[in-house]
Amino acid sequence: MNRVALAAGDPGPVTRETLAADPHSVREALDLGVALGPLRPFVGHGATRDVWEALASLAASDLALARTLEPHLDALTILDQAGITHVRGGTWGVYAAEAPGLRLEAVETRAGWRLTGTKPWCSLAGSLSDALVTAWVDDTRRQLFRVSLQGPTIGVPDSGWHARGLSEIPSGDVTFDGAACQPVGAPGWYLERAGFAWGSMSVAACWFGGAVGVARALLDASRTPGRDTDAILLMHVGTVDARLTEARTALEAAARTVDAGEAAGSRGGLLAKRVRSTVARCAEAVIREVGHALGPGPLAKDAEHGKRVADLDLYVRQHHGERDDLSLGKSVRDSDDTW
Repeated sequence: MNRVALAAGDPGPVTRETLAADPHSVREALDLGVALGPLRPFVGHGATRDVWEALASLAASDLALARTLEPHLDALTILDQAGITHVRGGTWGVYAAEAPGLRLEAVETRAGWRLTGTKPWCSLAGSLSDALVTAWVDDTRRQLFRVSLQGPTIGVPDSGWHARGLSEIPSGDVTFDGAACQPVGAPGWYLERAGFAWGSMSVAACWFGGAVGVARALLDASRTPGRDTDAILLMHVGTVDARLTEARTALEAAARTVDAGEAAGSRGGLLAKRVRSTVARCAEAVIREVGHALGPGPLAKDAEHGKRVADLDLYVRQHHGERDDLSLGKSVRDSDDTW
């Protein structure tokens, strides 16, 4: 795959492991995640930029495969942060979403902790062996649990996943009927740990790589004889380059901050909100500019390009637009680290 570098001009490898791996399917991406696990390619261990570059490089080639790999690595990172270093081989998801009318509860019994209820937005639940899930332990607190997704106490119904983007990553409800589980951290730990902010920026690295993949169609068009002097086309190239450079710079600076140990607590949360907003706006701008520059042709006749656009358009909706900007604004108001 073509490497996506965060540091301009840096000729070094992403990681030796990633250079040797080029997955072509969801199954191969999951196998890559299993292979990478023992190598501890975790954000916050001094090589954050390498991890984000690897995710971005994979996303530029196939965003769905990066979408497959990122939560698996995130789960291993979370377990490591909780001091759980001996994890059997398997494929992992992280399920922490909530939805109206759905509730997953955890109850401690004589036989151990049990999960009962429904968890929404569980990507690839039918293809994974294990997951980390948040569940309510009382009326106000949630706690993280590790659970096997295999067995009769787990229900993965037809998700009704009709998305045109990320079509191979079904994300539906999963039902738990007294499923055995083990707590990971104390109540509230999942959201309070420094790594929560870091993981959300790993997702942004995937968005960035997806935007690069979409933008490459525009760059290729600008180098085509007969179009290489098209002033409007070149204007769009310039605009896209500026947005990609902003996102790349934000991720590179954030990686340095994380590895310097300066992205914990509220400072880490503010950094993550800034980075995610910057990269999300970049992705939206790239989709818009490339669409305006190239018209409907590539969307209708180039299957790979059309899929890249659809995948990115759906994936970037994990940034909640104005709601997340509101959250960012509140954090800026309450922070000393401002303009």
